[in-house]
Amino acid sequence: MEDFMTSIQESLPRGTAALDQAMAGITAIPGYDETAYHLPISFAVTGTVVEDASSADEAYQKSGKNPLIAWECLHASLHQPLEEPYTGFIADAVIRKLGYSLVDGSILGLALIVGTPQGKDLAAAIARELQEKYMLTFLAGDVVSSLSGAGVKVGLDYRLIPLGPSVSHGIHFADLIARVAMIFGGVAPGDAGRLLTYAKERAKAVVFAFPGMTDQEIACIDALRILGIPIISLGGYEGGEWIAPTPTEAVKQGMDLLGIRVTVTAIPIPMACSPAFEGKSIRKEEMYAEFGGGRSPAFELLRVRPEAEVEDGKVTVIGPEIETIPEGSAAPLGIVIEVAGKTMKKEYEPVLERRIHNFVNYGEGSWHVAQRDLIWVRLSKEAVKNGVRVEHIGKLLASKFRIDFPDLLDAVQVTLITDPEQVLTAKKEAEAIYDERDARIKGMKDDDADTFYSCTLCQTFAPDHVCVITPERPGLCGAISWLDGKIAYEISPAGANQPVQKGGLISAENGEFEGVNRFVRKASHGAIERCQLYNFMEYPMTACGCFEVIALVLPEVNGIMVVNREYKGETPSGMSFSTLAGTIGGGVQTPGFAGISKSYILSDRFLQAEGGIDRLVWMPSVLKEELASRLKERLKAQGKGDLFEKIADERNAETIEALTEFLAGVDHPALTMDSIL
Repeated sequence: MEDFMTSIQESLPRGTAALDQAMAGITAIPGYDETAYHLPISFAVTGTVVEDASSADEAYQKSGKNPLIAWECLHASLHQPLEEPYTGFIADAVIRKLGYSLVDGSILGLALIVGTPQGKDLAAAIARELQEKYMLTFLAGDVVSSLSGAGVKVGLDYRLIPLGPSVSHGIHFADLIARVAMIFGGVAPGDAGRLLTYAKERAKAVVFAFPGMTDQEIACIDALRILGIPIISLGGYEGGEWIAPTPTEAVKQGMDLLGIRVTVTAIPIPMACSPAFEGKSIRKEEMYAEFGGGRSPAFELLRVRPEAEVEDGKVTVIGPEIETIPEGSAAPLGIVIEVAGKTMKKEYEPVLERRIHNFVNYGEGSWHVAQRDLIWVRLSKEAVKNGVRVEHIGKLLASKFRIDFPDLLDAVQVTLITDPEQVLTAKKEAEAIYDERDARIKGMKDDDADTFYSCTLCQTFAPDHVCVITPERPGLCGAISWLDGKIAYEISPAGANQPVQKGGLISAENGEFEGVNRFVRKASHGAIERCQLYNFMEYPMTACGCFEVIALVLPEVNGIMVVNREYKGETPSGMSFSTLAGTIGGGVQTPGFAGISKSYILSDRFLQAEGGIDRLVWMPSVLKEELASRLKERLKAQGKGDLFEKIADERNAETIEALTEFLAGVDHPALTMDSIL
């Protein structure tokens, strides 16, 4: 701890006065790209769109000279592009991509670390502990260089996000919380009271402050307490409302204040393991060896076995270990996991098997994409240098399955096959099992099911949103199918996936059922009275903000367009994905708009009431190419094989005028259908 202690009580009035004086000197507000929320804090608190000095002063005065507004306006007025590793302002699309992680338990809360650590070891220890305890952590100031100097990797992929080189960049932590409230929580711009309530009750955010901040920076950080965010002092400060635990207890106390309880079980392998590493990539130049990915045969399979056949914790490698695999090469790999448990069922196999992807990515030096016999796995040079072997992937998997499913699994054993011939033999056996599984669900229709399933995971951030999942309409995030919901309910009857009895039919065309309405009314706390599953013009299903795609009506061409989160450009509607997304999130019904999954576009129930796929007139080329083979197959089966080429994208129609001309030129069926309005 520093010999000189900064008094919070003395710094705050000086810092607040400095903010007030600086506000008078603002001459321009460049603003931020890739957001529909302008300056988000100012917009959320006051409803004012800040775009110049005059509107900045208006928001500041309207807020009662709130230091958060001053901080945001001043920082925006000095907005400069940043070089790597700094992120600066985080785009709306990134926040939406994080949405599912914020509600599925892989991110439990948010943390901001600011200031200048006196030693790199303490900063590194706190950052590592926050990663291990499932916190999404933001960094502002000298702490970024301190962590880099300690060998800690930073970046969105590691859930240690370096906002910028100064404490001032910490404003992006606050503006993220404001946007989460508007995107997921349905907080209306200008409703300051609801914003504060939402932030205090749902954001679960904490700040860790190292020494070295100026009076103005102290005033800015202290202002975060307005949002119910506790400030944990890591030395150098005294007095005020900041909390000063011993450094080793800092993370625990911060999480205790948020009501977050998490027990971390160490896995005995030579690399760190945490959901914080799940989003990382291992580039080719960083890779020691890879498996699958089209360069070598690879597969993964999880099977339930009698308890007598499974030795808990046993890991076997059949074939070469990493020492005999040449650096830079592609080796074969078979991952076979055998599990036993009194309540484990054969039907659960594919759901648990998908967790292999998550768990392998939890390793700091291991990477995994895809599933089944399409997997692609890499081990980094750094991990292998630190002693990681193929065997350790097995130990990671065995440990995580037992840790995450203690009530379901009594024993887990893992076999890793790297012998080429044995991989090919086992792969054929696995493919036969994949086919058997697919046959169970293939062709299942909504009419075949008396029960749908809900998903209310996103109520963590969108309290009134209810997703209804059917055999022909997956969850809007794209992560949960009807079968997933069914199995999740069996595994956890009190969880977020509950059975929804269809009940009496109100409208077959619109997909409206008495039982679904009853469930949605109750689960949305009375906010939503009716929900039509195949219609988006009257009572569409609500959206939280995690949707993969937005569908919306284009009345000028009597059709429907879809736009995916990855697309950055403008659409014929005149709005980008980010702008459109700002109109439909937060658990509200917005007629003419719907948040959907990519796979729903391939469903026979796709916006059935509006005419379905025949109404689809535009989609981004990147989405069209991603769905091409499956969409062409679906259209051919419906006798509409020529429709694919009639669907426009940004390459031939960037505006509504160009789209109108294109559709007329290809004789698109939407032009002659009944009016959509």
